[in-house]
Amino acid sequence: MKYSRELALKSKPGLIEKIILYIGLAVFYIYGVFWCIARRNSVRSVSDVLRVFYYDFLRLRREHVLIEKLAERELVTISVNPCPILKLSLLLRIDTRYSCRLISETVCRMVLKCLNPNLVFVRDYSYIRPYSSGCREKIYLLRSS
Repeated sequence: MKYSRELALKSKPGLIEKIILYIGLAVFYIYGVFWCIARRNSVRSVSDVLRVFYYDFLRLRREHVLIEKLAERELVTISVNPCPILKLSLLLRIDTRYSCRLISETVCRMVLKCLNPNLVFVRDYSYIRPYSSGCREKIYLLRSS
């Protein structure tokens, strides 16, 4: 779903909005930590990431994860799920480039490092909702030394 450019989203939230966002971060982070306890080092390949990270951890449905690229060392997806961070951001009128970097990216990087220390998470902030039809992410596997 695209939103009009006239939608005024704040790139710098006020104190109340920051408190709400940090509560969201804390809740998601705690979930991520407890989820990781039983799954440490459980990802061996990029194809495992799709199942373990997107379907198990994020609990996304298969139809909500569009696969742009799935190679031996790289996965590029576009998520089109009903996203709680997007909903919160629109409710608070906060730019998702701020809220997703704070909440989602922080926790996703931590969880992926837990699953495999060689995984790298990159979000494409030029292709993120509500400015685009989905959120593009790239996860790749560094070569182990």
